[in-house]
Amino acid sequence: MTQQEGSFSRTTVTAALPYTNGPIHIGHLAGVYVPADIYCRFLRLAGKDVLFVCGSDEHGVAIPMKAKKEGVTAQELIDKYHHMIKASFGEFGISFDNYSRTSSDIHKETASEFFKQLYDQGDFLEETGAQLYDAEAEQFLADRFVTGTCPKCGYEEAYGDQCEQCGSSLNATDLIHPKSVLSGAVPILKETRHWYLPLDQYEGFLKKWILEGHKDDWKPNVYGQCKSWIDDGLKPRAVTRDLDWGIPVPVPGGEGKVLYVWFDAPIGYISSAREWAAREGKDWEPYWKDPKTRLLHFIGKDNIVFHCIIFPSMLKAHGDYILPDNVPANEFLNLEGQKISTSRNWAVWLHEYLQDFPDMQDVLRYVLTANAPETKDNDFTWKDFQARNNNELVAIFGNFVNRVVVLTHKYFEGVIPEGGPLSKTDEEVRAALSGFPQRISDSLERFRFREGLQELMSLARLGNKYLADEEPWKVIKEDPERVGTILNTALQLAAGLAVLAEPFLPFTAEKLSKILNFKSLNMRPSWESLPENPDSLPSGHLIAPAELLFRKIEDSEVDAQLNKLMQTKKQNEMSDTPLLPQKETIDYETFSKMDLRVGTILSAEKMAKTKKLIVMKVDTGLDTRTIISGIAEHYEPESLIGKKVTVLVNLAPRPLRGVESQGMLLLAENPDGKLIFVTPEESASANGAPIT
Repeated sequence: MTQQEGSFSRTTVTAALPYTNGPIHIGHLAGVYVPADIYCRFLRLAGKDVLFVCGSDEHGVAIPMKAKKEGVTAQELIDKYHHMIKASFGEFGISFDNYSRTSSDIHKETASEFFKQLYDQGDFLEETGAQLYDAEAEQFLADRFVTGTCPKCGYEEAYGDQCEQCGSSLNATDLIHPKSVLSGAVPILKETRHWYLPLDQYEGFLKKWILEGHKDDWKPNVYGQCKSWIDDGLKPRAVTRDLDWGIPVPVPGGEGKVLYVWFDAPIGYISSAREWAAREGKDWEPYWKDPKTRLLHFIGKDNIVFHCIIFPSMLKAHGDYILPDNVPANEFLNLEGQKISTSRNWAVWLHEYLQDFPDMQDVLRYVLTANAPETKDNDFTWKDFQARNNNELVAIFGNFVNRVVVLTHKYFEGVIPEGGPLSKTDEEVRAALSGFPQRISDSLERFRFREGLQELMSLARLGNKYLADEEPWKVIKEDPERVGTILNTALQLAAGLAVLAEPFLPFTAEKLSKILNFKSLNMRPSWESLPENPDSLPSGHLIAPAELLFRKIEDSEVDAQLNKLMQTKKQNEMSDTPLLPQKETIDYETFSKMDLRVGTILSAEKMAKTKKLIVMKVDTGLDTRTIISGIAEHYEPESLIGKKVTVLVNLAPRPLRGVESQGMLLLAENPDGKLIFVTPEESASANGAPIT
């Protein structure tokens, strides 16, 4: 541990509360939950007192709107996604000490008490002012339900609270050309009364606490955003909303109003700790109020302002709580070169991944950590997922463990051999093993999870190289004692992997621990003991037979995932296809001049030297005539014979490539861009029957 960390008695770690209007996807995992879990597992392995809390964020206007869309109640919606999210986290191995929800009684109590104390202390401004109102939807608009042009950078799809293009913090009334997300209408200003947290009064505190106090230890992206907001000047922010879904404002005059979701949500960390303490029979207060506690918030970059500016100002105003020591926010993870979008279903959903790749949680954990968006936006691709699994986890980590275990059973019946004198190489390898715990610790303490994972894989590479250089399968014929020494040394590396992999690959670490039969030892190797005692597996210890830690991922599995995304892309493109505007209005007399009849295609062939044209003979009931249509890219001629069609029979003939076309067939373009015939509903309709 660093000197700074060593000065704390315990650590409280929070992970951003997932919003219960949809499932968890890989962007959430990469940005928040995997790094937070790695860090907490590491702290526990190091013998530290850590509390890891999270929970579902279940309030805000987006919930009832999504519920209405799905045809369920708001409560049914949050129950559905809360249970789905909680189950997915559990199966994926995110090791929360408590996963709560903001609809719980203990949260309502905690948030109400928090608000009431600030109210009683006179920390709020109570003001009546104009807010944006959607007259069509008959409701005041939450910040995220107003979009418009950002006044800072000109981005046309900025939200009412923040511009995701330039990162500026906004108020909905700041937007140029605002429009309601609910109806598309231009909102109006309407008078309403609300309570405001005067953030401007906390500028001095924030400058000293962040800009001076955390200049050197916060991530540049976090520090930079905070500085930008503070330098731009902070304004009072409303902490109540005109809604009927949420925690009622618990003071006189609060009727018909609820706590702003971004006021109540971070308090969810506190209520989750209270819920944990009540269940475990412990005291929650030291984890939130003792200066000897280190508070860490793991979040995505879109939540920096709330966790670094607003929530700390709330905690400061309350007076009883500690402030976050660090907020290691990550950037965004894209998917196949495009920004992840929940509304457009452009995502890899955790619950679907767990179904498609059973017992492969660690593979996703590995890939997301190896490609973590720690300093810049990164991209997840299924081909990279496959390559990292096959070329790294299978070929390096899994290959080394499998070889050393198989050889131990082959030559020594699974009993760790005593071996003989150590060679210079043996000593160097054992010395190298002793250095890995500290190097990985150094990386994790600085929130460099990708770097820590690289160190872990370097240990696996060391094991592979050692076996390849020493070639025990050749030496066994001449010097079995030397082979015993080689395998003893290699097994110590495998034991090191079992311990050091646990934060990153917990399921793999558990499986490897079973293979190495740690349970039968009096003392399991620990993170702290490895440097002093690299010989953590004693000679004479019996290990279990080999089993594969990882399996190869086949091309067909990746193709299936890519096809799923391509279907999503196609559906999005279909929904994005603009409709052609209506043509000029015509009167009934003009329309009645069109003579539409039922016809049957008798023959069809491609017109020579053209790509699009097909020449058809069509029985119109009135006659058999030649009709030429540009549909060769959509239909094979032979498939058209016998097809019932709608024919405009009184269209003036038109020569095409020397052939006269005597009418027109009616077709429409489907969402895929394919032309389809507009056909009579009754296939038995007689040729020549008028269509009216």
